[in-house]
Amino acid sequence: MISRFVISVWHRAQYIPLWSALSAVRLRSLDHRARIFGTMVGFAMRWFPPARWRFDPEVQRVFPDMPRAQRAALRREMGSNMGRTLFEILHSADFQARPERFHISGPGLAALEQARAAGKGAIIVSGHFGQWDAVRAVLKARGMETGAVYRPQRNRFYQRGFLAGIEEGGKPVIATGRAGTMDLVRHLRRGGFLAILLDEKYAEGVPVPFLGHPALTSTSAATLALKYDLPLVPAYGTRRPDGSEFDVVFEAPIPHTDALTMTRAVNDSLSARVLANPGQWYWLLRRWMGA
Repeated sequence: MISRFVISVWHRAQYIPLWSALSAVRLRSLDHRARIFGTMVGFAMRWFPPARWRFDPEVQRVFPDMPRAQRAALRREMGSNMGRTLFEILHSADFQARPERFHISGPGLAALEQARAAGKGAIIVSGHFGQWDAVRAVLKARGMETGAVYRPQRNRFYQRGFLAGIEEGGKPVIATGRAGTMDLVRHLRRGGFLAILLDEKYAEGVPVPFLGHPALTSTSAATLALKYDLPLVPAYGTRRPDGSEFDVVFEAPIPHTDALTMTRAVNDSLSARVLANPGQWYWLLRRWMGA
């Protein structure tokens, strides 16, 4: 059995590259630091072979005719965006301190405000697209603090920073798993808001089309929305070309029908966002069946 000491040393060694990169840009403004960090991650994605081996098959599944050079540029763009997003989550308080960076639109925001006024909870659904925590930043600034469902990190050094950043964006932060599901239900029944990213492969899920291919998807968000009569609102924080401002769009609530139809609508919503801005989605999720 591997000792706790060996695991701790290994986790620390894994964390050193991130710690070093974060430390290297510590003395600049948040946006400048985020841009530098994103550039570093984008460079690694562009030139690190294992990243290419994992990225290219996923992109070719959706864009089979995309030239190799275009895939390389997309890989670098994705890395840059994800690097900036990670940096902003790790520095969530600073990220939220400039509300003018968020350009808000869409009918879903009014639906959420109506739910809050009525003392009802709500479920906001999104994916690893753009700056997904910009959605919670906007809601928190408007008095609608929104918790999040979170998959704990195995590395305790990553876990500490990520969890703190996510909690800064809104509480409660609920871990995946049976105990977390019970906490989630209690929070919603008390009139709480919760954000869920639905684009990770869920082994117990059902095949639902995503970007034209079947993807195992959890129907739990739609099931809860139906059971407790809650609005299910897709929302996205698309990064603008300057990198430091965001179009935060709250789409119309998904009509209540049945869990599978509603989940399909959620996947269709995210698919449209990814097709419009493929460099802003995290292609390394191994999202599809057989991946």
